[in-house]
Amino acid sequence: MTTARAYGFLEVAAKENGALWIFLKNPPKKNAIGPAMVNELLWALEDAANDDSVRSIVLTGAGDAFCAGGDFTQMSSSGPSAELPPKGDYADLLLALTRSPKPLVARVNGVAMGGGVGLVAACHFAVAARGIKLGTPEINRGLFPMMIMAVLARVVPQRRLLEMMLFGDKLEADEAAAIGLVGKAVDADGLDAEIARITGQIAQKSPITVKLGLEAFAAQADLTLEQALPMLRERLGAVLSTDDAREGLMAFLEKRTPKWTGK
Repeated sequence: MTTARAYGFLEVAAKENGALWIFLKNPPKKNAIGPAMVNELLWALEDAANDDSVRSIVLTGAGDAFCAGGDFTQMSSSGPSAELPPKGDYADLLLALTRSPKPLVARVNGVAMGGGVGLVAACHFAVAARGIKLGTPEINRGLFPMMIMAVLARVVPQRRLLEMMLFGDKLEADEAAAIGLVGKAVDADGLDAEIARITGQIAQKSPITVKLGLEAFAAQADLTLEQALPMLRERLGAVLSTDDAREGLMAFLEKRTPKWTGK
């Protein structure tokens, strides 16, 4: 089971399909993210990665916002989160998200700006409710979205990304889906049904295969083709050696539904 921790800026809850929901919680500032929330997220992600009962992680915002950007007033925050030893900063968080061995689903229920958009881009799946806006307004304040550029560049075409960052664009959910910033835009009343569809699909797959697949996906991201193919050949061998791979092949031959053990 996931470790119970005294969070100050998160709420964590287990829901259907083996999904662990992590709610960003900073209501006065539309769930803006700062060092304390970042540290809590790093702890929550590590706990989820080590919990066999967790099949996927849903990242969302409490209330009517997802994450409005950065909140550096959290630098001086105290309270429950102070009990957690430092684990890393925002750059470490983006790395942890992109390297997560559990599928991450961004449930974009409200405004997502700046650092919040970085969280969306770093997740494996992202679904946004129509009527909300996502953007990179830093340029309008004399700043630039430096760190989130690294994850945005993995999902948004280069020229469109440059427009976003240099113009300070705020996008509607459907436009965000059209450029790949989110995977899908849905009506607000259909948001949870789409999240349930994604987490339900994941829950039907072999947990060890999902884990090994996501680890390989992350490992090959920055390699050349010449480097990636030998590494992936080795990773395929690791998958083929699992009990679940043998069970899956046997179930296929016997025309039955496989029974996964996660081994």
